[in-house]
Amino acid sequence: MRPFAKAERVTALEGVSFDVREGEIFGLLGPNGAGKTTLLKILSCLIIQNRGTAVINGFDTLRAEMKVKASIGFVTSDERSFYWRLSGRENLHFFARLYNLPHRQVRARCEALLRWLDLTDKADHPFMNYSSGMKQRMAVARALLHDPAILYMDEPTRSLDPLAARHLRELVQKTLNGEQGKTILLATHNLSEADQMCHRIGILHKARLRRQGTLAEMRASGWGGAARERYLIEVSSAAGIGGDFEGGTVRVEQGANGATALYAELEPGGAALTRLLSDLVRSGATIVSCTRRDPTLQEIFDATVEADSERRAES
Repeated sequence: MRPFAKAERVTALEGVSFDVREGEIFGLLGPNGAGKTTLLKILSCLIIQNRGTAVINGFDTLRAEMKVKASIGFVTSDERSFYWRLSGRENLHFFARLYNLPHRQVRARCEALLRWLDLTDKADHPFMNYSSGMKQRMAVARALLHDPAILYMDEPTRSLDPLAARHLRELVQKTLNGEQGKTILLATHNLSEADQMCHRIGILHKARLRRQGTLAEMRASGWGGAARERYLIEVSSAAGIGGDFEGGTVRVEQGANGATALYAELEPGGAALTRLLSDLVRSGATIVSCTRRDPTLQEIFDATVEADSERRAES
């Protein structure tokens, strides 16, 4: 490796376009390295994009930086952004002054947040002695010091145990969004968290936003965007059924209870399903059950990433 070699240029984001509606939780999903954190930093005026426009709460990030920053709170999982030898209370007082809160309001605002986030008992303890859950609640408290209308949250439950993560999700979903009406942009690779919390979702992969919409809209558009419907059909036997047929494909597996499971991927509209069921009846099979399988968010995410990777390999 040459010590003074020119660093390779990397395109972190390309052609990303989306909107977050007032009062909603928008989930930004993607694997590590997809560009989620870079996007949040652009929207926070911490990084300047080389082209394109970002508008937050009506303010352009390049022309009204201070008004953008006054509109947002940024919750990260970076514990090193606090001063570890200071107490929780001292940390909040310090950051409150950076937010230009009037001196007469600092104490009251910090005490209210400590009380609200159940941190009062440990408020005078050094931050370094806080648990992961307490540190993350401190990150939320810091972001709320100036009572912003918009919150960015970058992997907020990444280092939390399941109980602490559940409490934080409830705080965000029920209180910050539900009761206070804050608009929240949540960047995460925890798909179950996004499924539980978000009104709409965008899937970011390899610097581009590949899909976006509500989960219902993504399910309606098919698996990975393909216009197909999937069914699980349990039958007493499936002799001669399997592989491609007119209108779809069928995969046959032996069920644990002795029944045969058919996993069918069919053209929408019902005609292909009718043909398949008719063929099964004519073959002498007894149909035990027939269930439409809507894709989970995990399956939508996997199909989207796989389809994108295939397109990139072909180009």
